[in-house]
Amino acid sequence: MQVPLREVKLVTNEKDIVEEVVTEVENEQVEGATADTNSEEQLHSESVEVDELTLALNKVKELEDALDENENKLLRLQADFDNYRRRVRLDQEAAEKYRAQSLVSDILPSLDNFERALKVETNDEQMKSLLQGMEMVYKGLIEAVKKEGVEIIESVGQQFDPHLHQAVMQVDEPNVESNVIVEEFQKGYKLKDRVIRPSMVKVNQ
Repeated sequence: MQVPLREVKLVTNEKDIVEEVVTEVENEQVEGATADTNSEEQLHSESVEVDELTLALNKVKELEDALDENENKLLRLQADFDNYRRRVRLDQEAAEKYRAQSLVSDILPSLDNFERALKVETNDEQMKSLLQGMEMVYKGLIEAVKKEGVEIIESVGQQFDPHLHQAVMQVDEPNVESNVIVEEFQKGYKLKDRVIRPSMVKVNQ
């Protein structure tokens, strides 16, 4: 039996339509699979970027902490160096200011001996001449140490000052105010503002 041409053509068209539908479905499946793959790759890429950003931020934080620590160390070092320079300067100033202290301390016993010798009373002309020579030497020494900043500490008639005087005896004299020095046994000396030796004194109660 022969199939009419029109019917064959219709069947052929229906077959073509089915094939087109199947092709479209397959293409959509492929596109969907590709889209899913791309989405997974995008998520993975974003996750990697987040991890890298986190690592970078942590590294920046570490570098900032290290920088702060180094800055603090530098500041402490600068402060220590400034303190060291200040101490050195003060030591140099003190050494310059009190450079004569050792020499003056060595001279004081000789000054004491001169003072005791000059208190000797004599009628002998030769001894008087000797004492006059000793007095000149004594005055020369006093002038020399005064040029270096040495001062004799005032005692008799002054209020007792434990920073300047050393009380070795006390008396009770009603005509003298309390805590006033009535007698000096040994002169005291200052080098500028530093006491080299306090005066040995007698103080009224």
